[in-house]
Amino acid sequence: MTDPLSQVILLLRPRAIFSKGISGAGRWAVRYAEFGHPGFCAITEGRCRLGVDGETPVVLEAGDFVLLPATPAFTMSGFEPAVAKHIDPNQFVAANEEIRHGRQDGPPDVRQFGGYFEFDSPDAALLVSLLPRMIHIRGVSRLTRLVHLVGEEAAADNIGRDLILARLVEILLLESLRSVQGQAAQPGLLRGLADPRIAIALRQMHSDIERPWTVEDLARQAGMSRSAFFERFARTVGVRPMEYLLNWRMTIAKDLLRTGGLALDDVAQRVGYGSASTFSTAFSRYAGMPPGRFMRTTGGSRDTKELQAVA
Repeated sequence: MTDPLSQVILLLRPRAIFSKGISGAGRWAVRYAEFGHPGFCAITEGRCRLGVDGETPVVLEAGDFVLLPATPAFTMSGFEPAVAKHIDPNQFVAANEEIRHGRQDGPPDVRQFGGYFEFDSPDAALLVSLLPRMIHIRGVSRLTRLVHLVGEEAAADNIGRDLILARLVEILLLESLRSVQGQAAQPGLLRGLADPRIAIALRQMHSDIERPWTVEDLARQAGMSRSAFFERFARTVGVRPMEYLLNWRMTIAKDLLRTGGLALDDVAQRVGYGSASTFSTAFSRYAGMPPGRFMRTTGGSRDTKELQAVA
């Protein structure tokens, strides 16, 4: 059966952009503005504080890993009082230079390796909304090793670098997301997959997207009454079952249209619509434009009379 989390990661199309070593000593504090891109760090030595806007502040220790899928504004500091230095996250120093905060000489109080990457998917915001705002994981050493592998590969200029980085970041994302204790996660895909009943419905939707699902069908698959399933799904995943299914179908449809090579009837059938006209109406309502126009404006490779007819 299809793994929904793997599908989401593949559709996000992550790629590494920047990573480097960061250390701090003495009195230091830095304040990063909201960035939007996914950010990550692995603490390799010492301790520091992290305060992400909208989240409870945490103490990071050696071996900890943090992932911020959309990187809101945050403050990182040592344990001595200090005025935060404001940093523009769009300004970065050379990749071979370690960033040092606070006292510049002597051993650091904390050392970490971090950076950010990008999602190539134009629908990244929708997919990221299914994930927790902040992921803090303790004691998973393979995440630290993966972060270092990303850094080593990013700093090199070897053959196949971009492909290797893309795969490493995919693995890093999957490892971090599946390490989250689902029941403790915010409403979203991870929490839904941690619920045995709701996970059945999610996997069915992802595995058989062509099927004309109803709330009753999904509730039956989960072994629940319609009302109990509806309430539990909405509370756990954060959206209603049919809203989740529509979002997922349209995300897949957009991906198929961008790629090109399929007739509109085929796209419609692949995402659970009985005809091209029914799909076109639903897609236009969802995306704000007909599928033919969407494909042309997003670089789809095909421009057939059929698609022109529904544009």
